[in-house]
Amino acid sequence: MRVSVAYCPGPDRQTVIGLELDEGATVAQAIEASQLLIVHPEIGPDKLAIGVFGERVTPATVLRDGDRVEIYRPLKADPKTARRRRAAGRKTKR
Repeated sequence: MRVSVAYCPGPDRQTVIGLELDEGATVAQAIEASQLLIVHPEIGPDKLAIGVFGERVTPATVLRDGDRVEIYRPLKADPKTARRRRAAGRKTKR
């Protein structure tokens, strides 16, 4: 079956690796086969946040043909805190 593994190390960069795996392969096997953890050591296996087409999954999730495994970067700021800062900045400009 064909799957892909995607990782965006920054806002303007994206790495997508296409793979041919055996039926019943898991997310962990796809990530290992992609070698993205070697190319991008900053995403170490203990920090993995992963999903398939935007839905969070575990490394043991069995993949289906055509799935895209996504490795997510950690957020730089809490979304709620960032929104409050932007709102406060707009209030002071008025």
